[in-house]
Parts: sequence; structure tokens; C-alpha cells
Amino acid sequence: EPLDIVYTKESPDRLISMNCRARANPAPTYRWRRDNWEIKLMELPNEHYSLVGGNLIINNPEEKKHAGTYVCVAKNVYGTVISKEAKVKFGYLEEFPDEERDPVTVKEGQGAVLLCAPPKRWPTEVTFRWIYNEFPVFLHPDKRRFVSQSTGNLYISKVEASDAGNYSCYVFNPQIGKGVYSKFIPLISTEEKKRYKADLVVKFPDTTAMLNYNVTLECFALGNPAPHIVWRKIGATDLPASAQVSMSGALLHLYNVQYEDSAGYECEAINQKWQDWHQAWLYWAVTINNTQKDVGSEHTMSCVANGKPGPYIRWLKDGYSYGKGELKFSSLTFEDSGMYQCIAENYWGIIYASAELRVIACAPTFELNPVKKYLLGANNGRVVIECKPRAAPRPRFTWTKGKEVLFNNSRISIMFDGSLEILNATRNDEGVYTCLAENDRGKANSTGTLTITEATQITVAPEDTQVMVGEEVHLQCQASFDPSLDITFIWSLDFRVIDFYLEWKHYERIMDREDSGELKIMNVQLRHEGRYTCTAQTVVDNVTASADLKIKGLPAPPGGVRVEEIRDTSVKLVWNRGADHGSPILGYTIQTRDFYALTEVDWRDASTSPTALDRMSVMADVVDLYPWMEYEFRVYATNEFGDGEASIPSMKIKTWDAVPVVAPTNVGGYGGKDGELIITWTPVQPQYFYGKKFGYVVAFKPHDDVDWWYETISDPETRRYVHRDASFRVKSNDFQVREFQVKVKTFNSKGDGPYSLSTTIYYPRDGEVPSESPTDVYSRPVSSHEALVWWIPVMDTGTGLQQYIDGYQVKYWRKYDDTEPGANRIFVPASMNQTRLENMLPDSHYLIEVRAYNGAGVGPPSEHCEMFTKRARKTRCQNHTGIPYTVHVMFRKTGYITGPIYMTGWHFIDFPMPQVGDYELEVRGRYEGGDGPIRKIRLQGKASFLRPTLSLAAMLLLALCIVGLGI
Repeated sequence: EPLDIVYTKESPDRLISMNCRARANPAPTYRWRRDNWEIKLMELPNEHYSLVGGNLIINNPEEKKHAGTYVCVAKNVYGTVISKEAKVKFGYLEEFPDEERDPVTVKEGQGAVLLCAPPKRWPTEVTFRWIYNEFPVFLHPDKRRFVSQSTGNLYISKVEASDAGNYSCYVFNPQIGKGVYSKFIPLISTEEKKRYKADLVVKFPDTTAMLNYNVTLECFALGNPAPHIVWRKIGATDLPASAQVSMSGALLHLYNVQYEDSAGYECEAINQKWQDWHQAWLYWAVTINNTQKDVGSEHTMSCVANGKPGPYIRWLKDGYSYGKGELKFSSLTFEDSGMYQCIAENYWGIIYASAELRVIACAPTFELNPVKKYLLGANNGRVVIECKPRAAPRPRFTWTKGKEVLFNNSRISIMFDGSLEILNATRNDEGVYTCLAENDRGKANSTGTLTITEATQITVAPEDTQVMVGEEVHLQCQASFDPSLDITFIWSLDFRVIDFYLEWKHYERIMDREDSGELKIMNVQLRHEGRYTCTAQTVVDNVTASADLKIKGLPAPPGGVRVEEIRDTSVKLVWNRGADHGSPILGYTIQTRDFYALTEVDWRDASTSPTALDRMSVMADVVDLYPWMEYEFRVYATNEFGDGEASIPSMKIKTWDAVPVVAPTNVGGYGGKDGELIITWTPVQPQYFYGKKFGYVVAFKPHDDVDWWYETISDPETRRYVHRDASFRVKSNDFQVREFQVKVKTFNSKGDGPYSLSTTIYYPRDGEVPSESPTDVYSRPVSSHEALVWWIPVMDTGTGLQQYIDGYQVKYWRKYDDTEPGANRIFVPASMNQTRLENMLPDSHYLIEVRAYNGAGVGPPSEHCEMFTKRARKTRCQNHTGIPYTVHVMFRKTGYITGPIYMTGWHFIDFPMPQVGDYELEVRGRYEGGDGPIRKIRLQGKASFLRPTLSLAAMLLLALCIVGLGI
């Protein structure tokens, strides 16, 4: 059939070829129509049109004369059919305007959008690319840069200095093979690096998709840092299996879309702790399915079509309009014969379905389908002898056994299609049967011989059985049958036939006797539970027997886990009970995973109300959640065999927002130069934001003042604030340093959180760095890579000037192998006079120096302290006979990353065994040469609700022995 064609004036062939070929006997003749007008190919010569076979050739096509809708008409003595419509359109792509493009100026860190403004074109499906500085240097999209294939615009999420340059939009039409490019657009960047929240600027609209077609959705955001794009299908835990995300998350491809893909889709842009999101819906438009119906004396020709919007259906007979909807024939005549076409069309497409209706009349004949010559039937069974001659109109049927004419009775009946049915057959029903078919055109008969065999019967049936997971079970099945026949045994599980070839690891059929088909199930698993059916089958009949196999093991996962009520710190979770697998369920455990989970398996046991969920529980309140946090939940059951498989996670939800309750920690600061007051703090972790628009309020005042000064910080990641005020400077005649009180609180869109504790910070005399150095610096190696260092802090010098310091700088480097400028540095608060040096090289000579510092700078150095690190410890493959200094034991619950750490100098440690849950122990010895290897031990009880059967002290004593601690 012909296809849509896009023709361009630049085509080298200067012709259009449209194909048409019909399967017919005798061969058909062909004609063509344009916009419902027939093209006179035979009657009038035409310089443009010619016919080659059934193909239409258009030479030197012109848009005004030849653009339009074409159909091919094929005809022979039996009728006429019309092809589907094909459109001829003339493609073009105009040039960009010659006007110069205005430059785009943007600050570094901000987002930028360069508009393409593509010219007019046909077809509209083109590809967009951007040229950078010169042709053919094309820009390669990445996480920061995105080219929309809908508008052609170039989006840069955050501009960097390297982005400055000239950009040109390149448009290419693949169907006509032509490309054009715009004037260059200068992009000018200015230096100012700030962080900006994620802002979605490319948002996919509500989209209508064709069944079995591909769809691409676009989503891109500006922001600094460059946002990360996450896609979700609303109402589902995962994207469709055919979905694929590309271009660093900017594109979502849905391939071969199906009905179930119709839904709302959401893209979310995240950079650090800012979020923005967009939702739209994917709808359906479906073309039409072909349907054909058989002909008969009474006949209805139906054309069933599904589509959105609903299609319009009409009929053609031999190429001419014949009606719409269903075609009903109450009494077919020869004039009804012909070629019928159903045409179904909607906005999205058109489809044709063709069928030939041929009205015939003939006498009955058994040439193609005679009665079977030899027939078998089971004793006391049902026998059906088919009689299906070809005849029109439908014949009358008569059956005989030998010379006896058969009539309908309680055991024997002649069915509507002519077949003979015999119920409760016996040996007396054996004999020769003849079917006679007759109509007004003639008659015919066909004969077969019936033999009755012994019925097949189950003699040993399988029995209901209950086994444990991992065991082996045998299901018996024996049958008696007619010795003249062959028998086979078929096993099925819940009506699914078992394939012994594919499932050989678990199923085996034992055929040690002809009348036995015993089933052996090895290493039984929970999935093998169900109803097993044995079918003993011969060519004559079959008989079945069933038994239920119950498997005891871990409970099945609960189903239908869903959140019904959402609050700020709790939700109401509901689920359906799963199978207990032969052992009563003892209770349920709920687990959560929030937005900041480290991995996909980072699930944590949740706090619930009630605390213990018994076997009857189907709902619970999950409490102690973070407000304004995205969560998903799952549930698992426990029985005497342990914890079962967890349920499918619930849909992701977000708790309501609330006022923050956590204040920043480690509030401090120092005075700088030229009236600068630097206030520092440790930012609040994201899970404690509790809502949108999170930030900080910094309060400070001179120590003796009453009124506080306040500054609002909107960036939740900020960890310092610098206030400049010349009046803060300490004059040279001031005897004391100035003191300031500082405190910091949090806020969000719901309100203000608590202040941190007030802290005193000091502003030193102008330019007054610490004048004294720490004394008596002493160090001791701990291992081949670590050392401890001490010193005497800087004290009042007795000069009458107050010495104020913020902390100490510790430098260390190898005496002969490193340079002092490249030394390692550690900064220690003023309240400490010792620290640990790490990442040192073994068996090396080190110099160590300590200085005091404040906001004005670093004071003089101490005297150098010299030390040697220890030699490297022996490798793990060698025998280790050293005695550890200490033993470190981490005790954590299974599924958690961290836990409490205990330290001991003995070969054992004793503390209470928790009553609920499974735990892991990690044991490591610390030797003279460094840390030894880690040994792990798992403490797994039968269930979280059973008392422990092994004391933790005994297990840990065993662990310490295994580590090789010199025992």
C-alpha cells in the first residue's frame, strides 16, 4: 500500500513513486485517485503521471498540482478494493533571519537560557544542536547543559567561566536532508559565585501517545549546584519496565507504550537541599484493530474498533460506499458477493479491514473431512463421533448403526453440527456407524467403526502432605488402563503443567513401573506449595487425582502496604496479612527508608504505636518520623522459623511540615581584621529542616550591651557569617580584647526554632596575633601511621596584655624527605592541648611544630619536636603472635551501619544480650604496628520474639579468640 511522502525541490530524482500491489486471481487492474478525483491515466496522456504495474509515478512534481491525498483502486471480476490513504506533501526549511542576536550576560553560578527561535519548516520534526564559537564544533549536552528537542533552546543550569563564547542554533530536518543555523549569540559571564535553588524551566506538557509508539518527556532545571533530576510514575513504585532515562536525567523515554503506561509522571529537580517538581499526564490515542467475520446464510459483518477518541466506522463494497456500523444479512443472495472494506478512523489515524463475501450453494461432500474410519471409546465414558461435511445450505443429518437408524434418546443424541453423542458407552455400542447428510442440492454419507476399551482409573492417588522447607517429598500416582493402549502421567501445580526438563532441579518423575507416575520434589521451597494434580492419560480417556502440598517455613510477605493518614511526625500504615506457611505468625515489624538513605537496602526498623505488633495486627501508627521528609514503608512477618520476606514498599509519601526543634551546634567565632566579626556554627542536618524555606537567624551583641543585632541567612548550608563594623576594632590603647555574645537559631515556613546556647567570642587587639608559642611539645608514636602529640598551652605572659587565641595549628612533615610548606596541618580548639596525628608513613623521621592562632593570624612556632614512627605491622598472611594494646568491639543491629563501640584490654567482654532482633559483632585488635583485621560474627535468633539461646559473652569470647589476639 502507498505511504505518506515528503518531497523537496532539492530532490535529485525529480519524481515521486507511490507503490500499490494487490493479491488477486485473476490479476487486477489499477487506478488512482487524488483528493477523491480519479486520475485519467489511460484516457488522456499526462506529462506528470504514469503507471508502472500498479505503482504511480509523478515526474517533475509541483506543489499546487500534486500535493494531496492519494488512494489506489484495484479491481477484478470478483470485486474492488481501495488502499489506505497516502498524503503527498512538499517539505521545506526556511533560513534564520539575518538580524544580529543580542548578547546574554549572566553571573557565574546562575542559570542561562539561549533562545533558538527556529524558522518555519515542514515536517515539524527536526533535530536541534548548538554550535560553539565555530562550525563544526558542536556543544555536547551534559548534566549542566541541555538542548530541548521541542523548542530548540539551550539551557545551562549553572554558568561557569568556560561557558563564555559565541553560540549558534543549528536546525536539521532529516526527512529533507537540509540544515540551517542562526547568527551567533554571545554569552558573557561575570564573576560572582553564589548558590541558587533548583528551578524547573523545561516542563513536559500533558501528552497524548499512540499505542506501541515511543514517547520522550523533557525536564530540566537551572540551579547551583547543577540539579539532579529524578523521575517518578504517580501511583507506582517504579517507572515502567520499558522506560529509560538519558541525558543525565533530562529525558524520560517510554518505548512501545501500552495501556498500563497511561498515568501521571513527575520530575523532581534537587540540588543540595533545594527541590522543585513538575507533574503532567500521559494520555492515550489508539488506532484500530482489524476484524473479519465468516459468511453464512444469515450473516453479520462487524467491524470492532477501539480508540481514543472513539473512531467513526463506515463500509465500502467494491470501492463504493455501502453503509456504516454493522452489516446484517438476513438471507444472503449471490448479489451480496463482493469485496467489503471496513474503514475506521479518528484524529490519530485510519485503518482498513478487507474481507471477501462469496455466496455459494453446493451438495454435501465428505472429501475434505470424512468420518474417522477407526474410533475408540472408553467403557462407561462419553463418545462423540464427528460428522462435518461441506454443504450449503446446512444439510439434515441421519445416523445409522449397521442397518439400524438411530434416534435421540437418553443415551444417544444427534448434535446440531451433525456429531453423534453416546453417553455411558458399553461393549454393546461397538459397531459400524454411518452419517448421512442431505440438502436440496444432494446427499452424501461417511462410515467409521467404533471400538470400546477399558476405562482408565486411578488406583493409588496422591495424598495431602505437609513438609518443611528444604526437605524432599514423594507424591504417589498409579492407574489401571486398557492393555492395548499406552499411558502417560502428567503432573500440574495449580493447573500449570510442570516442565520436568526446565525444572529438573526440584522436580523428577519416577517411572519405574508402567502403571506408576510418582512425583519426587527435591529441596522443597515455599513457591512449591499448592494443589498438585496427577493426570493419567491414554488416547481414549484421562482421569485425574489431586492432593494439597503444605510447606512450613518463613512467613510470606504481607500485601497491600499503604499509608492512609499522614501527619507531621507519624503516619497510619495499613497492610494485609500474608500466608503463615504452616507456622503461626508471632508478630510484624515495620521498616522505613527516607530520602537520605545511603543505599537501596538501607531500611531501618520503625517505632510504632502500639510498640509490639501481634499476629492479628493489620495497621499501626509509625511514630518518631521527621517532618517534611519523604518516606516509604515495608512490613515483614515473623514466625518460629524467623523473619519472612519483606513486603513490596509502599508508595513514597512526604510527612507534613513543622516548626524546627533542632538548633545549630558548635556556635563560635573570632574577630578578624578591619572590624570583621566572624561567627561560625555547624549547620543543621537536612532531616531536621522540617519544612520549606529553611534558614538561620544569627544574633550577636557586645558583652555589656542589652540589645541584640540580628541577621537572617536563607542558605541552609551556610556555616559562617561575617559582620563588618569599624566600631568593633580594638584600639591600640585598649587594655582588654572585646567580648561578644553570639547565638544562632533556625527557622522555616512554619515558624522559628530554638536558639543555640549563647557563646562568648573575642575580638583581639587590632593586628595582635598571639605573641607567645606553646612550650614543651612532646610526641609518642602509636602505630606505624599514627602518633600522639602534647604541649603546654599559651598562658598570660605577664606583660599586662591579655593573650587571646582561637586554637592551635599543628604541622608535621618528614625531616629529610618533605618540605615544610607541604607539611600536614591540623587545627585544634584552644580548649585542647593534645591531638592525634594520622596518615603518617611507617619507619620515618618526623618534625612536629605547634603554633597558637586567632582571627588576626598565626603566632610564633614552638621548638621542633622530633620523633620516629614505628615499623609497619606484619601482613595478614603471616602468623601474628603480638599482644594487642586494646580490642575494639562494634555491636550493631542487622541492617544498621553504625552502633556502639566498646573497648577492652582483656580477651573477653560481658554485657546484656538484647531480647529483640538480630545483631552483628565486629572485633578488631590494635597492635603496636597498627590495626589488625576485622572479624565478624552474626547473632541470629530463631525470631525477634524468642528468647536468645546463646549468651553474648560466650559468643564474644569466641570472637576474640578467632581474631588471633595472642591466645
